[in-house]
Amino acid sequence: MAVWIQAQQLQGDALHQMQSLYGQHFPIEVRHYLSQWIEGQLWDAIDLENPQEEFKAKRLLDSLIQELQNKAEHQMGEDGFLLKIKLGHYASQLKSTYDRCPLELVRCIRHILYTEQRLVREATNSSSPLGGMMDTMSQKYQQINQAFEELRLLTQDTENDLRKLQHNQEYFIIQYQESLRIQAQLSSLATLPPADRQLREPALLSKRSTVEAWLTREANTLQKYRLDLAEKHQKTLQLLRKQQTIILDDELIQWKRRQQLAGNGGPPEGGLNILQSWCEKLAETIWQNRQQIRRAEHLRQQLPIPGPIEELLSELNSTITDIISALVTSTFIIEKQPPQVLKTQTKFAATVRLLVGGKLNVHMNPPQVKATIISEQQAKALLKNENTRNESSGEILNNNCVMEYHQTTGTLSAHFRNMSLKRIKRSDRRGAESVTEEKFTILFESQFSIGGNELVFQVKTLSLPVVVIVHGSQDNNATATVLWDNAFAEPGRVPFLVPDKVLWPQLCDAINMKYKAEVQSNRGLSEENLVFLAQKAFSSSSNNPDDYRYMTMTCSQFSRESLPGRSFTFWQWFDGVMELTKKHLNSHWNDGAILGFVNKQQAQDMLMSKPNGTFLLRFSDSEIGGITIAWVAENPNKAGERMVWNLMPYTAKDFSIRSLADRISDLNHLLFLYPDRPKDEVFSKHYTPPLSKAVDGYVKPQIKQVVPEFTTANPDPASGNPTYMDHASPAPVNHAHTYNIYPPMSDSILDADGDFDLDDTMDVARHVEELLRRPVESQWSSQQS
Repeated sequence: MAVWIQAQQLQGDALHQMQSLYGQHFPIEVRHYLSQWIEGQLWDAIDLENPQEEFKAKRLLDSLIQELQNKAEHQMGEDGFLLKIKLGHYASQLKSTYDRCPLELVRCIRHILYTEQRLVREATNSSSPLGGMMDTMSQKYQQINQAFEELRLLTQDTENDLRKLQHNQEYFIIQYQESLRIQAQLSSLATLPPADRQLREPALLSKRSTVEAWLTREANTLQKYRLDLAEKHQKTLQLLRKQQTIILDDELIQWKRRQQLAGNGGPPEGGLNILQSWCEKLAETIWQNRQQIRRAEHLRQQLPIPGPIEELLSELNSTITDIISALVTSTFIIEKQPPQVLKTQTKFAATVRLLVGGKLNVHMNPPQVKATIISEQQAKALLKNENTRNESSGEILNNNCVMEYHQTTGTLSAHFRNMSLKRIKRSDRRGAESVTEEKFTILFESQFSIGGNELVFQVKTLSLPVVVIVHGSQDNNATATVLWDNAFAEPGRVPFLVPDKVLWPQLCDAINMKYKAEVQSNRGLSEENLVFLAQKAFSSSSNNPDDYRYMTMTCSQFSRESLPGRSFTFWQWFDGVMELTKKHLNSHWNDGAILGFVNKQQAQDMLMSKPNGTFLLRFSDSEIGGITIAWVAENPNKAGERMVWNLMPYTAKDFSIRSLADRISDLNHLLFLYPDRPKDEVFSKHYTPPLSKAVDGYVKPQIKQVVPEFTTANPDPASGNPTYMDHASPAPVNHAHTYNIYPPMSDSILDADGDFDLDDTMDVARHVEELLRRPVESQWSSQQS
């Protein structure tokens, strides 16, 4: 539906807003009678900032006038006669208004169409059930762009007023010079004879009186023009402050928050180029208004007229300087943060960017940026503007970098590529605080001028908190400190205060975000997984998620205090799971093959209702970074009784020898992945391809996983290789011969918890490997002897 048809259905305030768009500059009747033609033109294809596009705008103006004239000629009847005259008048009026500035016509119609579309969209959204689902981000961007359009119009209006003021003042000065000349002529009459003086004096006195009366009136008019202009500038600056607050205090702060959450695995912060475009528009508008205010001040100094204008201009100049200072200092940001767990003697990188650098031509004299590491206390003092005497808490190599302007992207940034923390100076720690809980930050600072050294700025920005470590063993606890800080820091905090305890659901959001990022998976933690974690964290047995909704967890419980009966913390256990999954189990987690977050009792309850040979994979409760296989089978010591068996946990070290899929393939007593998926259907795509045949009489050795109590040797005559059969296999096999491949083994290969000892099973695997290294003939002859 045409926009104009929808616009005519607007009501209330929206209708008044739409009507206010029209006037002598563009009559509403023209919009009405040429609605289809107007909406069919490519107004957005013309670049308003490019004077060379003026011929396109002129062509559109001529077409518009021609359309109006055609519409006028086709009007018939009594009513048509009046409309014909009116449309013809509008054609002449538009030609007279825009013939010398056709780009302004394009700007005017674009503004009208844009505003009409916005009003129609807002009205549609408010009355439609789907209206509330409109993308709020898009709506916010439209409001920001609309405010910029309003600022542009206000700035253009004050520019026109300033030119008019300048023209009137110049004429005033000419007339003032004329009054001085008349006064000089009157003074010179004293030298003339009385008769000549009486003859010429009355005319000069009359002329002087007329000029002085005009000067008095015009001085009042100029004063009024100056006050009106100052009031308009006040209105512009109020809107500028409001727009800048939205962009810097809302949008930029939200971007920084997204950047912080990205450190925990959140989505990339994005949107920096949009922010830069907004900041550049702010800078341009602020600078234009600043120049206007300076020109107004120059006009005042050129022609002083007593009144409040001097104070007003001084206040305006101070305000506009504060606004641009806030913009410049706030837009010196860290585009790429340094690593938040920072190891000494290790190379690291960071990037800082000045969002308004290109627009303010800072790159014409490229500034240098310096990076320094400072402590939490030094950061607090810095934000309080206390004198820190340029102190630092360590030494960073390659910590100076010149900002570079990138023409293609319009960005001014400094890329620190080879920094290295040579040494760190730690402060006295509080109580039991460890080195992995001590927070530092990288301070980036620079100095530059704009407007030909008119304004000089010293800019500083702090990185996200950094934990410094000297050994890889400290990485786990340092990551916990960073995770907690990134997740729960509040905007505008005192460095680097963070809540000591949070609600369990808040922590769940944080660790789920981290888990998905670390294991590089869209499959996050389910509600059942989070209940399992809550049971572990709070030593609880409840399976109801609502029981944990209002429970809180402290930072100490999260990463400092060991779990009951264990020698590790909640975080250390969870981090071990992430590391194992990321390095060795990623594909299996994505396939849904790993239940993972299930305790031993839950596994038993789940498996006992399934057929023998059903198994599941769960993360070990007792070992960091371990995963175990639980399966249901007959109890070999008690006929007719079934039980759940748990294999000793595998760790990353085991999977570096043989993958999980291959180990599952080796164990023939494992038949179905819980609940009922044939194991080959799930894991076969991850099996290692068979080894090639023997070369030059040698057979390549191969390690296989075996569980002795669930395995028997069964030579395959065709291949000469032993196979391993599950005791509980439904198809019984009669063994004609038993080959003594394995040495005698103790009946007890279970630990106190009923778990298999992986070391014993690996002994068997190593024995197999040793046998396979022997020449084939001698191996079989020794077995048959």
